[in-house]
Amino acid sequence: MSFSLSALVLFGILLAMLLRSKTVGIGSAAVAVLFGFYLSRTGAAAPIDQVMNAISRSIPSF
Repeated sequence: MSFSLSALVLFGILLAMLLRSKTVGIGSAAVAVLFGFYLSRTGAAAPIDQVMNAISRSIPSF
């Protein structure tokens, strides 16, 4: 059985865990979210998406 989990959900869960463990504060989390939002609107979004897709395709082969 296999399932798909989007990077948005994965990073959202990771950020929530960091907030809950108080490793990252609310201000830092807001900066991380805003950075990701503005990064997605730049030309760097397509190459980053390609790298993430390549990584996600290579993980099941391990």
